[in-house]
Amino acid sequence: MKNFSKIFIAMGLAVLGLSSCTDDLNVTPTDPNVIQEPDLDRSLAGCYQSLCSPGTGGADGSPVLQGYDGGMSTFQRAVFCLNELTTDEYVWLSFTDAGYYSLVTNDFSANNPIFYGTYSRLYIVVSICNNFLRDVNEGKFAGADAAKVSEYSRQVRIIRALAYYYLVDMFGNVGYSDETLTAGVAPGQSTRAEIYNKVVGELESISAEYGDNTEVVYGYVGKDACDALLAKFYLNAGVFTGTPAWDKCWDKCEEIIARHRGGGFEQTGLAKHYLNLFGANNDQYVSGGSNKAENEIIWAIPQDATYITSYAGSTFMIAAGCANPAASDTWTMTPADYNSTEAWKCMVARKQFSEKFTWNGGDSGDERVKLWRTSNHGFTIDNPELSQATFNYGYANMKFSNWTYEDDGTKSETQLDATKFSSADYPIIRLADVYLMAAESAVRSGRDSDKALEYVNYIRKRANIGSLESTPTLNQIIDERARELYGENCRRTDLVRFGHYAGGSYNWNWKGGVAKGQAIASHMDLFPIPQTIISLQNYNQNAGY
Repeated sequence: MKNFSKIFIAMGLAVLGLSSCTDDLNVTPTDPNVIQEPDLDRSLAGCYQSLCSPGTGGADGSPVLQGYDGGMSTFQRAVFCLNELTTDEYVWLSFTDAGYYSLVTNDFSANNPIFYGTYSRLYIVVSICNNFLRDVNEGKFAGADAAKVSEYSRQVRIIRALAYYYLVDMFGNVGYSDETLTAGVAPGQSTRAEIYNKVVGELESISAEYGDNTEVVYGYVGKDACDALLAKFYLNAGVFTGTPAWDKCWDKCEEIIARHRGGGFEQTGLAKHYLNLFGANNDQYVSGGSNKAENEIIWAIPQDATYITSYAGSTFMIAAGCANPAASDTWTMTPADYNSTEAWKCMVARKQFSEKFTWNGGDSGDERVKLWRTSNHGFTIDNPELSQATFNYGYANMKFSNWTYEDDGTKSETQLDATKFSSADYPIIRLADVYLMAAESAVRSGRDSDKALEYVNYIRKRANIGSLESTPTLNQIIDERARELYGENCRRTDLVRFGHYAGGSYNWNWKGGVAKGQAIASHMDLFPIPQTIISLQNYNQNAGY
């Protein structure tokens, strides 16, 4: 059983009382005093819960986003749909729910319900965090320890900054609201650069407040999460503001790396084996987890088959990628292969992503594809059709499992029974990402080519694919990011930053709606702001939509 802090046990008790977001942009509580006598721990739990569940109650809960499937409206799935299904990494095969086919084929419309659902989910996170901070400012926690209130406030500001990171990344010019805005009042539209400057300034202030204090309890965020998120903002500053910040990204990554060195794979702070990071006992590799020398997962969304159940996170990643073959099928795969009982038969890899790995038939020495199902199991690498009936058209690019692993990546001798929900936490930011951000920043800024090579090779050697001999090129770096970070909500952002998303410099199966892929217009580097929001808030739509 995981060693839960009380905040996550409290999550199931938090009462959020949110209304539908169909009435206004910021989906604030209908009554800012809905928790009449706010409890500090329970109120903080609500902020963390906004990343875990659709609303109140269990896995599917009572979603605060009315008219939208509870599982789909969770934070991780909402972001995944836009940052992964619209790229070369995954293709979705079930089109019963509206909007998916348009995402897969890059046919973006402001009326797509998934854009509205994701946009609204992110503002739900912002709204819950703002409500907590208003309660602090209004003295509603006056009886609590002042230092505890200050620390919790820092954590809430970091959570809110994460929501703004994805809003700015995916939708561009959006509304900015914080605790100073009256509850129920919708913000005006700000530019990408304006929001970047506000959020980055706040994260820089939070980091300074932490000073040298990097202690964190499992399940919470702290200085490392703050700094890693700040590095991701810096990494994309050129896209978000027009002015790159490679030197700032490099410096921040170096600070994080220095704090983690001393244990793990080649004393890097990385876990010794890739599989450790995506199994049922990966909580020990999360910041504050039991394996202090290998706390590679800087920020995670906790999940547990008994206590923190959700149709998002690793449960979604396992179930959506699993299938049970019919008697007539020639391919082999079952959810039992991943210690799960769920098989949704929904997604596989696109050919171009699979080809970024080296294959000998259906075999690869890369540790990061150990759980995949390939031609060895009756799957083809190509995607000539998009249909659940031809689920084996595309390798099954499984990354998570509900198995527990030893430190060397082997399965533990004792295992829990297969379950519907997974116990593997879902990483938001990992130290491996920080190493690759540092390498990219070094190459782009000319800061330290030797370290860029060293950092990329740490990632490659752990994956058992050997070292590069010279400074990595930018193309080598983005390909390494794809191999290392697939399924972790980085891919579309990376492709845009490298100029490989819109246009035709790099195409993938079904990009632009044709089987072999074709160029898409440059304005598609941004998604459309949902039409409901445009209509209600009188915002300007992104160019081209």
